[in-house]
Amino acid sequence: MLFSATYPAHIQKLSAEILRNPEMIKVDTEHGELPIEELGIETTERQKKETLLKILKSYQPNTAILFCNTKAETVSLTDFLRAKHFSALDLQGDLDQRERNETLLKFANGSVRLMVATDVASRGLDVKEVSMVINYDLPHDPEIYIHRIGRTARAGAEGIAISLYTPGQKTKLMEMAPHIKLIPETTLAINRDFILRSDKSTLCIDGGKKSKLRPGDILGALSKEIGIAGDRIGKIDIFDHQAYVAIDNKSIRQAYEGLKRGKIKGRKFRVWWLD
Repeated sequence: MLFSATYPAHIQKLSAEILRNPEMIKVDTEHGELPIEELGIETTERQKKETLLKILKSYQPNTAILFCNTKAETVSLTDFLRAKHFSALDLQGDLDQRERNETLLKFANGSVRLMVATDVASRGLDVKEVSMVINYDLPHDPEIYIHRIGRTARAGAEGIAISLYTPGQKTKLMEMAPHIKLIPETTLAINRDFILRSDKSTLCIDGGKKSKLRPGDILGALSKEIGIAGDRIGKIDIFDHQAYVAIDNKSIRQAYEGLKRGKIKGRKFRVWWLD
């Protein structure tokens, strides 16, 4: 089976090559009010980063994905946000698969609050509770715009999608997003003291499904053996050869030292603290 939110020519060509006598099913949906509030804010290339800061300090999202068009811009914007003490990581094509997986995992478990990404993250990414999407760079294609803003307002939740545009890009934006509401930067209610930090960090354990580890085994070691309160233990992800667990920053050192010295299911595992 092949599923696609849109069905452009290259997807049609691909499906014709790999599917045998497929039956096509199209789903028609009646939409009420869109759960995504689409907003556009005019800026200049010189002022884009400062405008972005004002947006974050005004809307104060819990999590957000910021889209850039190039890998270099993604890295540059991430460095800028981290220098301003925001919890941010980049996701782009120069990262190896392990780095990409760990970035996504840390964003999904709350260890990182802002993910700055190229369009590698616009499709096939299902992270719950992304409260905001920001088009730092406008996409080149209307379909990419749809995929980008669809990263928020998942599973019936509401979300906000904000697009930055220069004066020369206004027509392009309106054609791409006919329902968008353009608001002036001066309407932003800025809290200059706001920074978006995470209250969690992630530990990686060098053992997974192939080692017969289960989430309950890790939870038991942390709570019963090490004494970490249950409400300080976050999401646990188990893969074939590694396991990841999000821990409240107040207990991360205790959890790290305890797992290094102790055992899980009677066995020693290597553990490290992800940056």
